[in-house]
Amino acid sequence: MRLIIVYIVCALFFVGCKKDSPKAPEAATLVAPAKNSECTPLQSDNGTSSVVRFNWLASDHTETYELQVTNLETGTVHNKITSNTVETLSLSKGAAFSWVVISSNSKTNKTASSGSWFFYNPGTETSYVPFPAEILNPEPGATVFRDINNEVTLNWSGADLDDDVVQYDVYFSTENPPEELLASVNGNIEARSVSVEHDTVYYWRVVTTDSEGNTSDSGIVDFRCH
Repeated sequence: MRLIIVYIVCALFFVGCKKDSPKAPEAATLVAPAKNSECTPLQSDNGTSSVVRFNWLASDHTETYELQVTNLETGTVHNKITSNTVETLSLSKGAAFSWVVISSNSKTNKTASSGSWFFYNPGTETSYVPFPAEILNPEPGATVFRDINNEVTLNWSGADLDDDVVQYDVYFSTENPPEELLASVNGNIEARSVSVEHDTVYYWRVVTTDSEGNTSDSGIVDFRCH
């Protein structure tokens, strides 16, 4: 009888702990500035910067959000922690940025990251540098399977406010950084098949060039081939 009571107490304790386990925050959904767009600043701070408004949708099980905005040219990161879903930052004019929102709460160490979007804060420029190509497949850190020809297809997506991308240079290698040029393809092509080997890690990146000779770099991503 005593043993049965012990089992019941342990079971109730287990259920209670399980019920009280904190839920991890979910990822926020970005709204504005829109993806691959030129934003509309709220006001000009001075001759070199302007105030940009950021907006995202609330995510479940979240207490605070960390807004991270990165200048794609200088690598400077602007951070702001808030419980709101609308915030503003003063940013350099005539520069391209990426932005992301990280959700968190005090009851767990787990966080959730939104997607990362690019935008341009307008200045006096008449020609825009293309946004870095977005790597679609294989996703960073993914494990993928070869097709019947022992190949995988690399997919990316490019964008330019001038809509004048003329070329993508795809670098692919088992070495990091990948310095071997796999292919130079026309600006209307956003995929390339490549031969791969089993149980091997590959690194790749895409350099975008527009008609004015402006370039941008996707950054290096890796995947393992199964």
